Amino acid sequence: MKILNTGGTFNKRYNKLSGELEVPFDDLTIRKIVDDFVGHIDIAGALYKDSSKFTSQDRKALTNIIFEDTEKVFVIIHGTDTMSLTAEFLDTFFDDRIIILTGSMVPFEIDPIEASVNLGLAIGYAKACDKNGVYVCMNGEVLPWESLMKNRASGRFEIV
Repeated sequence: MKILNTGGTFNKRYNKLSGELEVPFDDLTIRKIVDDFVGHIDIAGALYKDSSKFTSQDRKALTNIIFEDTEKVFVIIHGTDTMSLTAEFLDTFFDDRIIILTGSMVPFEIDPIEASVNLGLAIGYAKACDKNGVYVCMNGEVLPWESLMKNRASGRFEIV
């Protein structure tokens, strides 16, 4: 299994100089969570940006990273704004891998619970899953990507 970090709210940290939440160019947040897990999990940085700024080129780059890797199971940390777009894009290319996208609505730095639970659930599901596909893991659910979508009005992911 490999965790790919693309950034998103999950990773955002407060920049004291600018006064803004920013996506840092590191994997520190993920390492804080998985360091307590049993066994080693590979973590690789992929994009480090807010998903609202993702482009088709970013999705192609992420696809190429997965294509070139020998790993068959991926957990992708992704911003919630365009998570479903990336999941749909990946689904058109991969039917031979297990890919789970997860993130959080609140930065780990502000409240670590949601990010930790979502990542832990995604990793556990990835370890137990035996059916290839692209999944989304949010709000206590892990489902095929087209079955779990962000409801912007309620601020959470819901089964559709």
